[in-house]
Amino acid sequence: MQENVSSLRRWPAIALLALLAGCATVPPSGPSVMVLPGTGKSFDQFRFDDYECRNFASSQIGGATAEQASVDSGVKSAAVGTAVGAVAGGLVGGRRGAAVGAGTGLIVGSAAGAGAAGGSAYTMQQRYDMGYQQCMYAKGHKVPVAGRFEQSRGYPVYSTPPPPPPGTPPPPPPR
Repeated sequence: MQENVSSLRRWPAIALLALLAGCATVPPSGPSVMVLPGTGKSFDQFRFDDYECRNFASSQIGGATAEQASVDSGVKSAAVGTAVGAVAGGLVGGRRGAAVGAGTGLIVGSAAGAGAAGGSAYTMQQRYDMGYQQCMYAKGHKVPVAGRFEQSRGYPVYSTPPPPPPGTPPPPPPR
């Protein structure tokens, strides 16, 4: 009996640790793209526009930072995993199975939450960056893009048509 009580006391600590592990993502809280001051723009104007565009980009993703979205997603996944694990454990093993199922569900839910949080943070960061770049470009700043260099000849190449086959009558003279 004493062994069951001490093992039940460990579960909250393990559950808390697993829940925190599922939420441990640290995405950037600002733009992850480079924008340069536009031609004729002062650095002070660039800083002012940067501040405005960060707010615009944040509003484009619902006012939340990518970090806030990942934590929300991780907590939801961990809670759902715990509930599903408790129900499954209760069906399989009674009261003792419910506790084991809840613990297992919390661990699995936290792991799923970490994956979902990472994917959510990546998507939110992409949307934030797009909004930020659009805003800065609209204000006249430079947004570097990846380019591709192709080797060109620099002059047009003309070829003469092949000669007509032997025995073909000559074309009529021009009028």
